[in-house]
Amino acid sequence: MSDWLDQVNWNNDGLCPVITQEHSSKQVLTLAWMNRESLKLTAETGHAVYWSRSRQQLWHKGEQSGHQQIIKSIRIDCDQDAILLLVEQKGGIACHTGRHHCFFQELQDGQWQTTEPVLKDPDEIYHER
Repeated sequence: MSDWLDQVNWNNDGLCPVITQEHSSKQVLTLAWMNRESLKLTAETGHAVYWSRSRQQLWHKGEQSGHQQIIKSIRIDCDQDAILLLVEQKGGIACHTGRHHCFFQELQDGQWQTTEPVLKDPDEIYHER
């Protein structure tokens, strides 16, 4: 049988988009990217590991902030080119801006409006550790 990682349709950069959703509320927390190694580590460790395109390195979610994502389920779509993680979000903050999720701006009357509060100042999150 073929390796399950070989069944993912990685893009030309060896990446696959990942939607991360909170297991309990079904709130979409973020959209990120994974490469083969990060998906393998996520499955092996039970903690979300992404690929940071800006830093060109593995990104263990919560390693700096403490806001880990504990894996409840890993799914793949019908075209096998998008992954869905169902997670338990530790600390209630998934976004680096200090909000519960990354989709905190909504288009209203032709402008992006912030609709979600900052739960914790990012300076406090990233300078505490």
